[in-house]
Amino acid sequence: MSGRLDSAQPYALGLFRIVVGLLFACHGAASLFGVLGGASGSGGTIETGTWPGWYAAVIQLVGGGLVMLGLGTRAAAVISSGSMAYAYFKVHQPGALWPMENGGEASAMFCWAFLLLAFTGSGAFGLDRLFTRRTSEREQASPERQTPVTA
Repeated sequence: MSGRLDSAQPYALGLFRIVVGLLFACHGAASLFGVLGGASGSGGTIETGTWPGWYAAVIQLVGGGLVMLGLGTRAAAVISSGSMAYAYFKVHQPGALWPMENGGEASAMFCWAFLLLAFTGSGAFGLDRLFTRRTSEREQASPERQTPVTA
């Protein structure tokens, strides 16, 4: 059983990355464009340029999209994780200690999910793997240039 689970790990990780990225991007789209219930479920949008909400929404939309596609996954995940850590400690945690009390469950979960992706990478189905594979094939196909040794 362990062997089957181990062989499926990149695919499970890839699906995890896609779902987490999609959900994160949806939060950003809701805040920026008023779709899916809008900012905080109010139906509205966040005013352009307001700190920190508008910038967080941009990070959510762009970072979530990149993570979902598996493009620059590690970098996008680090930035997204950091933005959620900021959201938790600056917005939610001052209200109460525990995430269930302060409404910061989503921020905490996204923070840890993105931190995991920063360390594990994109898994299967990511564009990162496609570009890495093409680069390595190109390097193998081209002859290495050797510099002449001069005495």
